[in-house]
Amino acid sequence: MSVARRCHTTSILSNGKILVVGGWGSNESLASAELYDPSTGNWTTTGNMSVARGYHTASILSNGKILVNGGLSSSGPLTSAELYDPSTGNWTTTGNMSVARGYHTASSLSNGKILVVSGLGSNGSLASAELYDPSTGNWTTTGNMSAARGYHTASSLSNGKILITGGGNGNIPLTSAELYDPLTGNWTRTGNMSVARRYHTASNLSNGKILITGGGNGSGPLTSAELYDPITGNWTTTENMSVARRFHAASILSNGKILITGGRNGSGPLTSAELYDPSTGNWTTTENINDARYYHTASILSNGKILVNGGWGSSGSLISAELY
Repeated sequence: MSVARRCHTTSILSNGKILVVGGWGSNESLASAELYDPSTGNWTTTGNMSVARGYHTASILSNGKILVNGGLSSSGPLTSAELYDPSTGNWTTTGNMSVARGYHTASSLSNGKILVVSGLGSNGSLASAELYDPSTGNWTTTGNMSAARGYHTASSLSNGKILITGGGNGNIPLTSAELYDPLTGNWTRTGNMSVARRYHTASNLSNGKILITGGGNGSGPLTSAELYDPITGNWTTTENMSVARRFHAASILSNGKILITGGRNGSGPLTSAELYDPSTGNWTTTENINDARYYHTASILSNGKILVNGGWGSSGSLISAELY
């Protein structure tokens, strides 16, 4: 990449290129953005955002534009949002959120709206949620969750509901999970995970279940993994990973397996990678990544390869990228 960064976002554009946005450099939030072209393996810079930010979210809208919202700047959490137009490479501002937040999640709903959930605000963890309407560029509030949380995950279920899992309320990791119903705008509690965790990953399996891996709680990074069944609302444990990790990345491969890369354990950033096979519930190790990293991103390219880029290494933010 042209800039070393961590805590950034990556989005897959309709032309197959990967848009990398913002993040943190050495000690400052970034406004820069760049594009990876899988056909050449090269990076090119594109327009800068109007606001430097990291720990934000990026969502692909039905019109092909990318919505980037919230996050943290060097002065704190943000309410601002902006849109990237791939056809011009330019950014335009759009409506502000009602609440400044970072470490939140953003999910695309079937009606085209974007659901933004909780995160960390100026006074700690948030329970609030709001909706972005691309047709108007405005935000409206929707129902609050029962528990304030940040560092959680959000998964889109086949029934259209959004599953929120774990995270932390302040320094307290959570086992709780809840479901958002876009038809009513309300939240309902669902089964608790077996282990409290934050900084974990959530992956949609081909059988409709959600795989949760790793993360951390008050005792440190975790090896454990568990499965959520939307039909029953219950969790079942599955085989542990070989390495305890948090701040890692999870990618769904074309063969249905889940690739876990990097992360951090108690000793620092990791190079290890492993594969989860949903048909057996087992993990197998695979080739290590070249640079130990966490707070990185992993994107699935149209040729089936996985692009891993940036993150935090042993000496700070990373500029490197690699392909699996």
